[in-house]
Amino acid sequence: MTDQTLSQRPHLTDKESTGVIDWSSGPRRFIMLYLPLSIFVFILLFPFYWMAITAIKPNAELLDYKNNNPFWVKSPTLENINKLLFHTDYPQWLWTTMMVAVVATALSLFASVLAAYAIQRLKFRGSQYVGLAIYLAYLVPPSILFIPMATLIFQLGLFNSPMSLILTYPTFLIPFCTWLLIGYFKSIPYELEECAMIDGATRLQTLWKITLPLAMPGLISAGIFAFTLSWNEFIYALAFIQSAEKKTVPVAVLTQLVEGDVYHWGSLMAGALLGSIPVAILYSFFVDYYVASLTGAVKE
Repeated sequence: MTDQTLSQRPHLTDKESTGVIDWSSGPRRFIMLYLPLSIFVFILLFPFYWMAITAIKPNAELLDYKNNNPFWVKSPTLENINKLLFHTDYPQWLWTTMMVAVVATALSLFASVLAAYAIQRLKFRGSQYVGLAIYLAYLVPPSILFIPMATLIFQLGLFNSPMSLILTYPTFLIPFCTWLLIGYFKSIPYELEECAMIDGATRLQTLWKITLPLAMPGLISAGIFAFTLSWNEFIYALAFIQSAEKKTVPVAVLTQLVEGDVYHWGSLMAGALLGSIPVAILYSFFVDYYVASLTGAVKE
């Protein structure tokens, strides 16, 4: 091969030869980064935008799209929010939902920590199959279980009580949290616990003082998922609660703000928007721990 042929070959820069993308180019940066991110953010936030503008639209604009832009508000009003907060039991629905979600999450995390630690650390015969069985229990759909659950709740005298939800939600929260924590406990070096037990710590002291502090990102991640599942649960809350003032937000907004074939869309969207705020606040406070739980635990 002659020197002239070699000189005609295109010269590769150091970044191109190593496979690193050069983001210094404006058009490339726009096409490869800003445009996909913009599309993603638009798709992600558009439902919240739609709920927000619907919540402050008067009925005249909601029911007349021929003369009004469906994506904008000409005359904003707080009538829908006022009706939701002061003419319905929405504050009570919100309190009931919060109480049920917090208590069910706490009970589920307590049971899941003990179950996941026993399966992962105690190494008894068939522990792997027990973990698999717990995960398979989570896959059973609630639409199959709510009928026998309703019979049991009625026999215990808990029908039409928030306690019925507090006791039934862990049936699907514990399997999920246990399966999640098994993987996180597995990533924590066992040598740390061995050192503590050599110094005289019991198994429970090791769990409380060594394992749980190191597993805090995993616990917070499991708690966020459990709280979200409890907050958004619909089938059990619809089947077990009949009184309007005792219902949770997902059920009450749908059942109490629909009268026959009349949908109060403004109040419906206001209720959905306000009901999503606590979950969004929870995620915003613990997002760092949530990301840490996805990237792994303590390394040796």
